[in-house]
Amino acid sequence: MMGLLNAGSLILGLTAWILPIMNLILYKNHQNKNWIAFSIISLIACAVSLLFQIIYNHHLVKIEDWSALMDTTGAVVFVSAVLLVITLILNTISFIIYRGREQV
Repeated sequence: MMGLLNAGSLILGLTAWILPIMNLILYKNHQNKNWIAFSIISLIACAVSLLFQIIYNHHLVKIEDWSALMDTTGAVVFVSAVLLVITLILNTISFIIYRGREQV
């Protein structure tokens, strides 16, 4: 059951990137009226994805699987940082673009 946390984290991480990309694609067509909802859901998906990784690490500590922790912690930290930074950049770009459109 705990292995599903990694799959869920991957799916939510991809969702966190896909939603702001959809915002940027739909901007050209002027069809996206709920862009702020997509951005909020994207940030929530990113947060839950990171939470899943924290829960999985906690599970490894509880079962005392120290070798798994030592093998994966570095990669988890790097991938989590990449997920967070790219999600924030994509949502910031989306916010700047849509904010500019509403002022015109």
